[in-house]
Amino acid sequence: MGCLEEWKPVIAMLVVNVVFAVMNTLIKKVIDEGLNQLVLITVRQLVATLFIAPVAYFRERKARPKMTAKIFVYLFFSAVLGASLTQYLFFVGLQYTSATFSCAFLNMVPVFTFLIAIPFRLERVNLRSKAGIAKVLGAAVCLAGAMLLTFYKGIPLGNASDHAAGAEEHAANILSNAGKGKWMMGTIALFGGTFSWASWFLLQSKVGKKYPALYSGTAVIFFLSFLQAAALTFATQRGVSFLLLRRKLEILTVTFAGLVGSGVGFVVMSWCVEKRGPVFTSAFSPLTQIIVAGIDVTILREQLHLGSVLGSVLVIAGLYCLLWGKSKDVKNSELKPSEAVDEIHGALPAV
Repeated sequence: MGCLEEWKPVIAMLVVNVVFAVMNTLIKKVIDEGLNQLVLITVRQLVATLFIAPVAYFRERKARPKMTAKIFVYLFFSAVLGASLTQYLFFVGLQYTSATFSCAFLNMVPVFTFLIAIPFRLERVNLRSKAGIAKVLGAAVCLAGAMLLTFYKGIPLGNASDHAAGAEEHAANILSNAGKGKWMMGTIALFGGTFSWASWFLLQSKVGKKYPALYSGTAVIFFLSFLQAAALTFATQRGVSFLLLRRKLEILTVTFAGLVGSGVGFVVMSWCVEKRGPVFTSAFSPLTQIIVAGIDVTILREQLHLGSVLGSVLVIAGLYCLLWGKSKDVKNSELKPSEAVDEIHGALPAV
């Protein structure tokens, strides 16, 4: 039983990352087929709200702090950075690039958080210690991987003739989009989404202290992001018929993303952070990219390029170097996992 308890967080994170990989692949497919990104965000956040709200009500009804105007403002901007803006930019990047390429940028969220935290003095860097050197080196390697992903495509890996005719046409469309500048536009959107999500972690560190009800705060954030996405959707679209999901794949994807991806994923990752800490939880993030790459190549028959592989390797290597340095800092300062949650990676998956 003790061995089973020890392996539960590992199994949980493996399952969560498989779920995220499948979710991102499905989202990529429905967006390519014409589903509006704002509609996807609106309906997904509504589903997530309907899931998490009852959980928050029953788990925290006796310990929920009072909602003040100041806390509401914090939650509002937390919804903007952590859900609405991050998702929209990520989905734009996903549409103009590939699922594998987009997931590589998600691995850089801890690095961006680290870089943003330095000027605000929320992160310490001691270059005389191994931990400080590891954090700086990890950030530099990760950014180098991002530059490689952005500016170097490289030769295709594998035999393109093995792909089906439809897949070859899809790959040709990707290359055509790159020639028209859409690939670069997608890359810029991914950078923006990564920066937005990283900024959210710093804001959420304040929210967590001012409103420590984890489930209730998340339910409010999900609901506010639903309202924000809905308002922008109605402002840019005509009528209400566009909100109707007509195809089975669209209904499946939005329901899966909202219920399992956001709702269940949030609960499971929160539990893992509580049990093993944020460093353990963050260490599994590259697994999503690896699974997505496998789905892209084997099922969707997308062409994998050398630049994507080399850039991804550098991003993952830099991430683990940074995480190692951060874990040493946490041990040296003797912080409990619950106290270190907001220092490197949070529990709420925004995309």
